[in-house]
Amino acid sequence: MAIQWFPGHMHATRKRLQEALAEVDVVIEVLDARIPAASRNPLLETLRRSRQKPCLKLLNKSDLADPERTERWRAALQQEAGVATLALCAHQPADVRQVIPAAQSLAPHRNHPTKPLRMMIVGIPNVGKSTLLNALLKRKAAKVGDEPAVTKAVQRYHLDGLRTIFDTPGMMWPKIEIEHDGWMLAACHAIGRNAVREEEVALALITTLQEEGYAERIAKRYGLPETLITASHPEAILEAIAERRGCVARGGVIDWERAALVFLQDFRDGRLGRVTLETPESRTLRIARATTGDKSDMIPNCPLGTR
Repeated sequence: MAIQWFPGHMHATRKRLQEALAEVDVVIEVLDARIPAASRNPLLETLRRSRQKPCLKLLNKSDLADPERTERWRAALQQEAGVATLALCAHQPADVRQVIPAAQSLAPHRNHPTKPLRMMIVGIPNVGKSTLLNALLKRKAAKVGDEPAVTKAVQRYHLDGLRTIFDTPGMMWPKIEIEHDGWMLAACHAIGRNAVREEEVALALITTLQEEGYAERIAKRYGLPETLITASHPEAILEAIAERRGCVARGGVIDWERAALVFLQDFRDGRLGRVTLETPESRTLRIARATTGDKSDMIPNCPLGTR
């Protein structure tokens, strides 16, 4: 079943964001470097293009992503008109110091006391927008949490040099067209838990890690034979992880939800190493599959515990 998540407050967010776009010079879109394309909101892209606003795309959480793939994504994104990119970790001050100069380069005419630079931070939930804002302001102005949809309203802040920056709530789009995107957004914790089953998300993540050439990371993390990871059904792998991590109830019954949460948290915390779940090439392939209705890269059609 495809994942869809568009809480009611996001309708109001869309309207307020559209209004605020008229007041800004540069859009700063925060992406998750582990899923650079899947974490792009097509609705935000449509809104900012309609206003002809240049965009600085930040591949945040790059400390968790495959560095070689991050550079390939930067090169691909910078082919788009009016787009510049940076890879960064919003927790690193040296990385954050690059953001304002990069945004300024997209609007060089807005660099005077009578015409100060006006920016807006946008992106989907839980990609680090509030962490970035706090780092730019050098104070805790925005609430930060390891949950989607923490920020609820559009707010304006003032930076040094008379610059202005708008902070916006994380916003999804009404319908996720590429089913695989939904699973990877859930794996990266950009979608509320009430919209997913953790066990299914874990199976989808295992499948993707196999496809993207990261099977050995799972084997190394859990002390499993690499042949098991590369050749086995994802359910068998999750079962092996459950046994390794003691996620087994009385009578030898696998606690699938607990095993899934252990695996997903390990991925989210970077314990599987630096991983990027898509490349420009695999992205093109998944778009083609979605267009033709091919479901071959979706989660296995095998109910847990019935194998």
